[in-house]
Amino acid sequence: MIDKIKYPRIFNREHLKIIAMLLMLLDHAYITLFPHLQWMTMLGRLAFPIFAFQLVEGFEHTSSRKRYIISILIFALISEVPFNLVAAGTVIYPFHQNVMFTFLIALLFMHFSEKLINSNLHTVLKLIFILALTFVAYIIGLVLFVDYNGAGVLSVIVFYFARKMPNKQLEKLVQLIGIGYINIIMIKGMCVILPGGIEFPIQSLALLALLIIWLYNGEKALSGKAAVIFKYFGYAFYPAHLLILGLIYKSLSA
Repeated sequence: MIDKIKYPRIFNREHLKIIAMLLMLLDHAYITLFPHLQWMTMLGRLAFPIFAFQLVEGFEHTSSRKRYIISILIFALISEVPFNLVAAGTVIYPFHQNVMFTFLIALLFMHFSEKLINSNLHTVLKLIFILALTFVAYIIGLVLFVDYNGAGVLSVIVFYFARKMPNKQLEKLVQLIGIGYINIIMIKGMCVILPGGIEFPIQSLALLALLIIWLYNGEKALSGKAAVIFKYFGYAFYPAHLLILGLIYKSLSA
């Protein structure tokens, strides 16, 4: 039913990254500099699902999954101080870890899930172990206080399993149900009051990210050295923009 509407495939991999980075920048600028501009965080709700989707794409297309995991770990460590400046206005803050750690947990989940899927175990045992692994990944996200907590890890897992569906209709249905449940029921977060006293959870706007994802054509525009430069620019953008915003925030608060 979802594919009754034919979506033009207009966004390549680089387009998605740029869109997600801009949406993330708006959200973090709202947190630090413009808390009165609620529309910025409303648009920012779309960023995380796009990044989660791209993480799965990267995992599926990378030439070295081990190197991919190590890269995310390195930038998770690099990003922690800039993230702490934005999240708590301090260099050390053990009660909330940056989103790269969320993605690291999800990557490790996908890595071990692939090993289970490709193993000689009975299908029922594979299912049991993968469900157990999902639960463990969720709990680790909660215990380590990563950004978006266990729900953020589950968001990546939803896109991971959706990608394994036998057709695009089922893939989109799994994305819609999974991302909808996670953002509307599990996260929910801040609400705005609509006419009639109806509460509207801002986090539900994350579902709109699926419309952007469904316009993805599965292609990349860059190759060779340009692709490598853009990839690491994408990694570096996260800690760099957090550091700049965090320092501006601290200077204004001093």
